[in-house]
Amino acid sequence: MAVSARRVAFATAASLAVYWLLKSFLHAPHPALLPAAAALVAVAIAVGAGGGAGAGAPPGPAAVPVFGNWLQVGNDLNHRFLARLSARYGPVFRLRLGVRNLVVVSDPRLATEVLHTQGVEFGSRPRNVVFDIFTARVVQQYRSMWEAEMDDVVSDLRGDSAALGAGVVVRRRLQLMLYNIMYRMMFDARFESVDDPMFVEATKFNSERSRLAQSFDYNYGDFIPILRPFLRGYLNKCRDLQTRRLAFFNANYVEKRRKVMETPGEDKNKLRCAIDHILAAEKSGEITPENVIYIVENINVAAIETTLWSIEWALAEVVNHPDVQRKVRGEIRDVLGDDEPITESSISKLPYLQAVIKETLRLHSPIPLLVPHMNLEEASLGGYTIPKGSKVVVNAWWLANNPELWEKPEEFCPERFLGEESNVDATVGGKVDFRFLPFGVGRRSCPGIILALPILALIVGKLVRSFEMVPPPGVDKLDVSEKGGQFSLHIANHSVVAFHPISA
Repeated sequence: MAVSARRVAFATAASLAVYWLLKSFLHAPHPALLPAAAALVAVAIAVGAGGGAGAGAPPGPAAVPVFGNWLQVGNDLNHRFLARLSARYGPVFRLRLGVRNLVVVSDPRLATEVLHTQGVEFGSRPRNVVFDIFTARVVQQYRSMWEAEMDDVVSDLRGDSAALGAGVVVRRRLQLMLYNIMYRMMFDARFESVDDPMFVEATKFNSERSRLAQSFDYNYGDFIPILRPFLRGYLNKCRDLQTRRLAFFNANYVEKRRKVMETPGEDKNKLRCAIDHILAAEKSGEITPENVIYIVENINVAAIETTLWSIEWALAEVVNHPDVQRKVRGEIRDVLGDDEPITESSISKLPYLQAVIKETLRLHSPIPLLVPHMNLEEASLGGYTIPKGSKVVVNAWWLANNPELWEKPEEFCPERFLGEESNVDATVGGKVDFRFLPFGVGRRSCPGIILALPILALIVGKLVRSFEMVPPPGVDKLDVSEKGGQFSLHIANHSVVAFHPISA
């Protein structure tokens, strides 16, 4: 079969691009493999099929064999880039990334189909035991503890001369607060300070895990099988870290609680923390030992880090908007006075504070593409046929920032949630507005909503009530530039904030 000059030219250009990709991004491939791999791809593109989308598939850029759209779209499939592609190809479009289909949904109605109406078709799973534990058992038990940990943050800042003067990077202290909240709920354990060796070790493990998980390196092997041999160095690092990390959590936390529960004379009906309930579920056969450690490791990253990112965004926005800060403080004073403490039960009486949290989550979605879904069988969506085994993502950030759906979405404006958007809420049940899905929805929604929303409101409320928070001397505005990873969105530069005490 003759090969057209146009296809040969494209194959040559593509092979050069492949050579550059291999050399630039993969971990020390053998030199002899670089030209061989590039030549192989050139032949495949020159003589292979055209990489068509198939009958009835969603629109998208034309793909080539082996690499699909990889050479056109690159590796950083972030929410803003996908929003631009949506403007060109429509509210549901398809990218061919190597051997995989990626279907991107950027429309509230279609998001409803993926996340709710057709949840089973797109790989939704039943709500797991963790959701039930944190809903009905542990959260209620530990509410006063949350407030005590936050009050300790306020007290520490009042006694920190740097915080009262030039300002401090408050993130580390907030990280300690969140770890203490989660570890007390999970393990009945607590860290004494940011210098606590166990805290240093836990955060180091979790930080390294996040770095590797957010890396785009694994995409090469996941999407393009012929590149998998070049990823051995990266994958070995992942396996080694995972082995050491899980051993740390298992030895220092899970097994300690297991021994407490198995000690003769212990009151087995008094389950004190989440891991007790999880181990009880394991004993009854609801989950496996592998599930137990999986739950522990995911709580360490998903629940803690995403909440921390959202707190950083919220504080940066209230610092950059002094009028918002004054309104929150005024609402607290008007509703609670000077003496009544801010508790979870009082949050419902503070609608403007709640609006600030909602606006933070709208403008800065911590997981902009939510949890990816997969249709286990061929499915229909928006009039298109979605091929079996496609990865389906909902661009929740774009749903919440599309100017066709929101008025001036680029502005931080909590008042929008007190006016025409007053019925919009971040919820996992009841009536859902699919323009605003910071935690997803349905059976694969994030159970962190039960913790994140009240924790966010409580810490922001307590800090605003106690301090006028301002940029450090010589700085007009805090930098709210974003930094994205494979699945996350967080503030690029940790904020330095000065805390000026408010007189009672």
